[in-house]
Amino acid sequence: MRNAVLLGDSIFDNASYARAGEAVIDELGRGLSSGEATLLAQDGAVIAGVSSQLQRMPNTATHLFISAGGNDALRASGVLTERASTVADALAKIEAVRDAFARSYGTMLDAAAQRGLPTTVCTIYDSQLPEPTHRRLSNLALGVLNDAITRHAVSRRLPVIDLRVLFSEPADYANAVEPSGQGSRKIARMISEVLERHDFTGPTVVYAA
Repeated sequence: MRNAVLLGDSIFDNASYARAGEAVIDELGRGLSSGEATLLAQDGAVIAGVSSQLQRMPNTATHLFISAGGNDALRASGVLTERASTVADALAKIEAVRDAFARSYGTMLDAAAQRGLPTTVCTIYDSQLPEPTHRRLSNLALGVLNDAITRHAVSRRLPVIDLRVLFSEPADYANAVEPSGQGSRKIARMISEVLERHDFTGPTVVYAA
């Protein structure tokens, strides 16, 4: 029997933001044709926190799903308001954030790989920050971090759930950065699709619709 283990942050652990019974784990439990799901993701967790979540993984686990990095991005978002004398200087600051993010993400995936289970990762979706300029700059910078995620996924032949494409409507969000019940249903549907369709012996496939 399959047991899909959800690791990472509040993209999966969103019960505090969605309506009662509409969190990702609830929608997944209703949507799975067979098997079960285990929620180990924690609201507020950063990439490095996934390693401790892996320590609590049940022996019945068969598949891992990871959505992490959004809180790391939030912690590093101050770089967007730092002064820079040139565009090159500004890009160098973002590059330093990207490199640190990529190292942390790679270390986390190495720890997950030691479990020897089929693993799927998620991109970080665009924010819905209320201030237009801040939102545009934030989402532009997130593209750089998502590039690191997809590069790691492709190099490891892992499937990717692209939340940037999946979350296409304001109603997918409970607030600027958390999934609503509608968002939960979309995520649960993609997880179910990966479980039912993906060939984990094959190349990377992106799931987004």
